[in-house]
Amino acid sequence: MADASFVLLDNRGILAVSGPDRREFLQGLVSNDLNKVSPTAARYAALLTAQGKYLHDFMIVEAGESIWLETEGTPLGDLKRRLTIYRLRSKVSLEVRPDLAVVAVIGADAAAALGLRSEPGAARSLEGGIAFVDPRLAALGVRVILPRERAQPLLAEAGVSEAPFDDYDRLRLSFGIPDGSRDLVPEKSILLEAGFDELNGVDWQKGCYIGQELTARTKYRGLVKRRLVPVRIEGPAPPPGAIVTADGREIGEMRSSRDGLGLALLRIEPLRDGKKLAATGATLVPLKPAWMQRC
Repeated sequence: MADASFVLLDNRGILAVSGPDRREFLQGLVSNDLNKVSPTAARYAALLTAQGKYLHDFMIVEAGESIWLETEGTPLGDLKRRLTIYRLRSKVSLEVRPDLAVVAVIGADAAAALGLRSEPGAARSLEGGIAFVDPRLAALGVRVILPRERAQPLLAEAGVSEAPFDDYDRLRLSFGIPDGSRDLVPEKSILLEAGFDELNGVDWQKGCYIGQELTARTKYRGLVKRRLVPVRIEGPAPPPGAIVTADGREIGEMRSSRDGLGLALLRIEPLRDGKKLAATGATLVPLKPAWMQRC
């Protein structure tokens, strides 16, 4: 049996962007290059404020005559509203697609089970939907977008068994990957603090987009002072927002966690010094995944 299982991501949804100007419209707004999105290539990107602060992040895939933004479900309406403000005379339409389900297929054989190369962003059509290797990190598995009534039967036919959401959540925490507004604060978080460029979410060669100037300035002036990093939790899990200290001094705060793993936004300097970290009675041990270079 293949080492692969699927997890229904009920916290994710789809915003379809259609119309002849769809690619040009998004190109001027988001942090990645829409010219690199195709039926065989997905990308990861974000929408920012004019001050370069995080608003929404999403996977971008091409599906027929539309571009699908696969994103966090709860604030999906806000994403649609914000994009609508910029539509002006562009020939585009924006439609939330509740008929589509988002699934994560995880495990060593996830890509092979769906006929994909194990390469970030590799994509192909799949019976009324699309499958693509997570464009941030191939180790996160494959995302599948399918008509809701077909998702579970089709994956079962492919020999992939269903698993609980906890399995996926532990996987992404182990790699230090943020999960939307669980780990990033809209209008406050900075992309490079969460490793967006290292996770293929920023294209430094593309033209202008909202927040581009300040994002570039942060990179080239070396202004990143904090990082969102995975931590092993020894003791009771601190709640999101709990203050993290090193030798009694505040250096950051907790974000999401599960089963002894979590994410914390921490100042880089104390991390490099190897200081003991604590939060609400628990000891935190920072972990450094292979993809994370700037820490």
